[in-house]
Amino acid sequence: MSLTLYYHPLSSFCWKALIALYENGTPFKPVSVNLGDPDERAALLKLWPIGKFPVLRDDARNQTVPESSIIIDYLDRYYRGQTRFTPADGDAAWQTRLKDRFYDLYVHLPTQAIVGNRLRPAGAKDPHGLEEAKARLRTCYDMIEAEMAAKQWGMGESFTIADCSASPSLYYANRVLPFRDTHRHVAAYLDRLMARPAFARVLDEAKPYAHLFPEE
Repeated sequence: MSLTLYYHPLSSFCWKALIALYENGTPFKPVSVNLGDPDERAALLKLWPIGKFPVLRDDARNQTVPESSIIIDYLDRYYRGQTRFTPADGDAAWQTRLKDRFYDLYVHLPTQAIVGNRLRPAGAKDPHGLEEAKARLRTCYDMIEAEMAAKQWGMGESFTIADCSASPSLYYANRVLPFRDTHRHVAAYLDRLMARPAFARVLDEAKPYAHLFPEE
């Protein structure tokens, strides 16, 4: 098997890459990495010295591909399936990549900031940073609510990299700053994402690790 994905089954950015792999039924070998294990951490650092996952290794092409968006772009080019994650049309392509960046930078990262604050010891909490992250999420919820009122998927009728990014972003955002009672179109979009077979599989595989998520 040519492709190996180094990941953790609870990692939101790993979910994004897994969704793309499952969406097209792309054959790959999953390798779960425990960063707390010195040997497993060393193996990941040898592949990608930054030490973050996911990392895709393609032995057939002798390529190591880090970062979830880049992994999806790589799969789209060299292991293309029925679902095309970034459209061929130039205008549609940049708009889709913008939506991918929107979910990663403005939904995903504030969500991680809130989770990170929960993990801080009592005397090291960051109330100001926490409120900034929540404010950013509320702004994003309002934007998504308006956009998804008339859309099936992030870019319209086709499932794209934007939806791969939105899936973990919205799932975890709803865990830290719930939106179901205030943003019904965002909630309906998340429901469609969770019902998508690729994401449903990711969620099912993550269940044994769900207790590790820090609740408030």
